[in-house]
Amino acid sequence: MAVVGLPGPAAPARRGRAAVPALLLAARGHGPAALAAAAVAAAALAFAPPALARSSPSSAQPAPVLDLHRPGIRSHFAFVDRRVVARAAPSPRARRLTRLKLVTEDGTDELVAVLARTRDARSRPWLKVRLPVRPNNLTGWVPETALGPLHLVRTWLKIDTGVFRITLVKRGRTVFRARIGVGEARWPTPRGEYYIRSRLTGYGAAGSFYGPLAFGTSAHSEKLTDWPAGGIVGIHGTSLPHLIPGRISHGCVRLRNPDILRLDELMPVGTPITIT
Repeated sequence: MAVVGLPGPAAPARRGRAAVPALLLAARGHGPAALAAAAVAAAALAFAPPALARSSPSSAQPAPVLDLHRPGIRSHFAFVDRRVVARAAPSPRARRLTRLKLVTEDGTDELVAVLARTRDARSRPWLKVRLPVRPNNLTGWVPETALGPLHLVRTWLKIDTGVFRITLVKRGRTVFRARIGVGEARWPTPRGEYYIRSRLTGYGAAGSFYGPLAFGTSAHSEKLTDWPAGGIVGIHGTSLPHLIPGRISHGCVRLRNPDILRLDELMPVGTPITIT
């Protein structure tokens, strides 16, 4: 098997057969001493080992990392096709961070935001993903073969907990704004980078506390760690619209029902979220 960067099997033979006659031919007509010296030099050259300096494994360069994440312009997500360990680096020997499952705590198909792509030392493709686990804002690497096809997303949801406003950007342009309710001071809505993990409907009759629908996010409450389903932060409607805007929840983001229905028309799952 030939290895790129190393001479093939025929290289030493070509060197010996071509160089030895040339040296002897150059020594002709210069007497026995010159001929003998040429023969010694030719023999040494014929058995000299090939140079390997350029083929040292340590000279190999790491594969480039391709950025796939431009919120509001061009982002990506993928569904998890098989249970897989997410690692701190694109290598099967890297530190283990968590194990991705196939189904969320709400019973929907699990998905992850995809941030970047690269290859390991054996040319296997890896994807950098945002992980839907504690601690918040954790990212890791998984083999690309563990995920489904990449889905393109051109939206970006921005949540400002200081001025109680939610904004949706699409293709770099603001397409939606609304006033919101956020977590109380003792149960703050966690800041950071997240994504829309699921879309949930069917909360029952009109007047439901959660409104007509909700979005599950990859964020988790940093205070209510024993909350049902692990304290996942949701974005949902409300039966108490008069409380908006303000700090009114256990960490979830509440919208008036007409606003959450309008947002649902514009925002797909996988949309990246920035909470400030």
